Amino acid sequence: MKIGIFFGGQSREREISFAGGRTVYDNLNKSLFEAIPVFVDSVGHFILLNWEFIYKGTIRDFYPPVSALLPSPHGFQIYAESLGDLSTEEWDNLIAKVGRRITPDDFSKLFDFAFLALHGPYGEDGNIQGLLEWYGIPYSGSGILPSAIGVNKSVQKDLMKAAGFAGPKTVTISRTDWFKTEYKGDVLEKLVHQLGLPFVVKSPNQGSSIGVSVLTEKDNNRFAAAVNRSLFIQEVYSATWKELTEAHKIRFINTLVDIREGIGLPVTIINNHVSSEEVIYHPEELFKQLNALSEKTEKITLAALSGEESVLLESFLPGKEFSCIVVQDENGEAIALPPTQIIKGSDLFDYRSKYLPGMSRKITPIDVPEKHLQKIRQECVRLFKSLHFNVYARIDGFVNSLGEVFLNDPNTTSGMLPSSFFFHQAAEIGLNPSQFLTYIVRTSLSERIRAGKDNFRLRKQLKAIDEQLVQLQSTKRQKVRVGVIMGGFSSERHISVESGRNIYEKLSSSEKYEAVPIFLTGSEENHELYVMPINIMLKDNADDIRDKIKAGGKRHPVIQQIMQEAKGITQKYVGQAIEYPYAIDYAQLAKVVDEVFIALHGRPGEDGAVQSRLEQHGIPYNGSGVDSSRITINKYETNRILRNHGISVAQHDLVHRNDWHKSQAMVLDRLVAEFKYPLIAKPADDGCSSAVKRLKTRKN
Repeated sequence: MKIGIFFGGQSREREISFAGGRTVYDNLNKSLFEAIPVFVDSVGHFILLNWEFIYKGTIRDFYPPVSALLPSPHGFQIYAESLGDLSTEEWDNLIAKVGRRITPDDFSKLFDFAFLALHGPYGEDGNIQGLLEWYGIPYSGSGILPSAIGVNKSVQKDLMKAAGFAGPKTVTISRTDWFKTEYKGDVLEKLVHQLGLPFVVKSPNQGSSIGVSVLTEKDNNRFAAAVNRSLFIQEVYSATWKELTEAHKIRFINTLVDIREGIGLPVTIINNHVSSEEVIYHPEELFKQLNALSEKTEKITLAALSGEESVLLESFLPGKEFSCIVVQDENGEAIALPPTQIIKGSDLFDYRSKYLPGMSRKITPIDVPEKHLQKIRQECVRLFKSLHFNVYARIDGFVNSLGEVFLNDPNTTSGMLPSSFFFHQAAEIGLNPSQFLTYIVRTSLSERIRAGKDNFRLRKQLKAIDEQLVQLQSTKRQKVRVGVIMGGFSSERHISVESGRNIYEKLSSSEKYEAVPIFLTGSEENHELYVMPINIMLKDNADDIRDKIKAGGKRHPVIQQIMQEAKGITQKYVGQAIEYPYAIDYAQLAKVVDEVFIALHGRPGEDGAVQSRLEQHGIPYNGSGVDSSRITINKYETNRILRNHGISVAQHDLVHRNDWHKSQAMVLDRLVAEFKYPLIAKPADDGCSSAVKRLKTRKN
C-alpha cells in the first residue's frame, strides 16, 4: 500500500511538521507500506520530494534551493513566500531542483492513502481533509468537521462550555479594536479585573504554542508586546534600532523572520492603524527599510500578512499540566492513554519547551492520586466524543490538588517527533513507533469507511492490510535480530540514547531486521546490559532509563488497566512484546541477537571495550574494530599518529590532571608560549563537543 506523507505546509508550524513527516517516513513499516514523501511548500504547492531532502535540518536548508536565490549580502535564509510573485513556469523550474510538482489530479496515481503530518491552518482545519475527500483519497486522523473545530480555539471554548467542561475564563479582543485603543493600560486594567493575574495571551488559530505569552504582572509594555505577538505584529523603535551594531541588526532580522519565534514574512508597514499597500517580501529589503525609516519616524510597526484577526486571553490555570493521547479501538470506542505530566523550566510550555531536547521533562503517568488520574482520562474521553474527534487526538489540560480537571486546546493531530507524546504514550501500552503508525493507518481507513464514501474500494484496502498483518506476525521470527546497544556511563550517554532510539526505530520499520533495544550501564570494569521494553527506551534521557530499569520497570496500576483496555490493539499490531527489563551478559546476548549495532558514544563503545567483549563471544557488530577504536578514543594520540603520517592537524599538547592541580599558572604559561591565544581546550576522550572551550585570554 502506497502512503503519501504530507508534511511541511503553509502554517507557522511547518518546521515541526517537516520533522514529524521525516519521523513518519522513517518509521512506516516497510513490509506493509511504501512511503511517498509529499512536501507542501509555504505557498501551497504539492511536491513529490526527492528522498535525500527529507534529511535536511530545516526547510530553509533546501527550499527554496540555493541555486534559485538571489545573493543575500547578510546571509539571510528565506521561505518560499519571500520569493514574491513568480510565474507558473518559474515555480516549476524551482521545484524541479528538489522534486516534481504534482496536483490533486495526480494523487490517486501516486498513493492509496494520505498520512497527514501537517499542522495548523491548511493542515488541521479541514482544508486538506476536504480536498482529499473530493479526490477520493482516504487519510489519517479526524474528518473535516472535527478538524475545523480542533484548530479554532474560540469555537472550542464555546463548545466545551456548552458541554459542561470546566475551563479558564476567556476574553477575545479583535485586531480592529486593539488598534483603535490609544491607551492600552485601560484594556489591561479591565482584563486584570476579569481574568486576574497571571493570564495567558494566545493566537486563536495557531498550534505548537506559537504566539503564546503569559503575563505575570500589571505591566503595560509587556502586555502590549504580548498582544502584538499573538497578532504577529512587531514594533521597532528607531532609537533602539540605530543603537544596534550590524551583527545585532542581522540577529534581530533573523529572529523576526523565523516563523517559530518571530512574525515571519511577508510584512506590511502600519501607519495610523492601516496597513500600507507595499509588501516587504525579503529580509534584505526589510533590513534596508528599517535603516531608512528609522531616520524618518520614531516607531515602525510591522504586520505579518499571515497575522491573526483577534487575540484570545485566558485566566491562568493553576495545577499540574498534562497531555493525553486518546485513541479509538477496533470498535470505534475511545481509550485515553496514560496522561503525561509536563515538567517545564518556565511558566509556559512554549515551542522551545515542546520540541528542543532538555527543555522539559515528561512523567508518565502524571504524579497525582489514582482517582485524579482516572478523572483526567474520563474527561479526555468525554471531550474526544463531544467534539466528534476520530482515530486519535492530543488533549492538554491541568489538574489541581482537589482533582478538578481543566481541559484546553484539544488537537486532532500531534507532534510526531520520536520524543513526542504521540509515541511516548503509545509505548506505555507496548506499541513502538512503527506499530503505532500502522495502527493509525488501519484505524483511519476504518473510520473513512464509517463516513459512507467509496466503501467498496476502502473495504478491499482494509482487508488487504488485515491479511498482511496476519502474515507479518507469522514471518516475524525470520528476521535478523539486531541488538541496539545504547546508553553507557560517559558524559555522552544521553546523546547515545538519542542515537540508539533513532537506529532502533529505523530497523523496526524495515523488512529485514527485528531490533532489540539494549541499555548499557555500570562501569569500565563491569558492563551491565539490560534488554528493555519500548516504554523505558523512550524515557527522557539515559539517567531516567537507568533508574527505571533499576526499579524493575514496574508499571503503574492505571497503566496496567489501560494495557488491558487496549489489548485488542496491541495483540493485532505487536504480538509478543517485552514487558519488563531483564539483565543479560555478553554470553547470553549471543543467544538473544544475531548481531549488534553499537550506538554508544565515548567510553565504552568507542574505545574498543564493547567491541572486544563482542568478539570474545562471536557477535558481529558495526563500525571499526578493537585496535582502531582504542586509538581514536584518544584525541591526542590520534593527532600524533596523523601528524607522523604527514596529515595536517592542529598543534596540540596534553595537560594532565595532576599537573593542572599542582600549578595552573605554570601550565597556562607553557600553553600560551606554545600556542598563543586563542586556543581550544577539550577533553582527551569525550566527544559531541562535550566541555569544549575557546580560550581568548588568560581570564577566559
